[in-house]
Amino acid sequence: MNRNMGKKRQYLVTGGAGFIGSNFVRHLYESGEDVNVRVLDKLTYSGNILNLKDFEGQDGFEFIKGDICDEAVVAGAMKGVNVVVNFAAEVAVDRSIDDPKSFLRTDIIGVYTLLQEARQQPGLERFIQISTDEVYGHILEGSFHETSELKPRNPYAASKLGGERLAYSFFETYGVPVVITRASNNYGPQAYPEKVIPLFITNLVDGGQVPVFGEGRQIRDWLYVEDHCRAIRMLVDKGVNGEVYNVGGSQECENIALTRQLLAIMGKDERSIRFVQDRPGHDMRYSLDSAKLQELGWKPRYDLEKGLQKTVEWYLQNEAWWRPLKQALDPRYSKGFWGEKGVK
Repeated sequence: MNRNMGKKRQYLVTGGAGFIGSNFVRHLYESGEDVNVRVLDKLTYSGNILNLKDFEGQDGFEFIKGDICDEAVVAGAMKGVNVVVNFAAEVAVDRSIDDPKSFLRTDIIGVYTLLQEARQQPGLERFIQISTDEVYGHILEGSFHETSELKPRNPYAASKLGGERLAYSFFETYGVPVVITRASNNYGPQAYPEKVIPLFITNLVDGGQVPVFGEGRQIRDWLYVEDHCRAIRMLVDKGVNGEVYNVGGSQECENIALTRQLLAIMGKDERSIRFVQDRPGHDMRYSLDSAKLQELGWKPRYDLEKGLQKTVEWYLQNEAWWRPLKQALDPRYSKGFWGEKGVK
């Protein structure tokens, strides 16, 4: 990939005040690369300006509050950019079931707006579109490869698939240097407390119960957020335009087993579990084959035990960060969106 030697690479990180985006900004500054970082974030429910407080005053850091669907805002944010990493998205499956239209707007129209402006940037080296393993649907045996059939089973997954395929079309049609990633379930510091691991941790801190869908037999592959950030950064330099890369943590675990691990770490027993009605169209198992990415030299450094321990410690030490977010959370999400078993 061509670069102007001696010139700082200018990143645009959309959704950079969110969970994975803010961790990626931190990773950029800790990687040793001399970079300028511009964050564009609408600061909706999962975007938190506090996630970026460590970068205030950092040389070359800039924050822009705005919507990726706003053409004027995007045009200003993308001036002089070399690398775009698009984390901006509506991401919660339960919310997508409740309000699918907002997901279509951000995850498809927002991606279109970014891509249209990216076409105008002569110095653009890479456009990383962050997708998800959920575009494959679920798989009961084996693992998904990048060429596996795509069968999303909920509005969130469908909207993410629309965005990533649109990005690919801009590579083929207009030559935009697009690389697409499909990662498994991320966890770690600064995840919005609506997500399962921080939700369970914070419920347990308050002496409450944790809502487990169905019997908790759904299987997820867990990826510590730092490992995901390392993969993305590698693909900025080593990825091939037009290609898709799976980013799996190789840590498959039933939801009930994950729950029990968290209970053990926090000194709780199974009286803290509350089984709730399963969500409609709930995928049973995700599993990614990440051999393509690993051939470039990447592999996860965190197993689930180590990653969960670090994650629990962060939430225990940062109650002032999550407490206001938790208090503002719709109680449907903290208690189990579909209610008690057998009750809608």
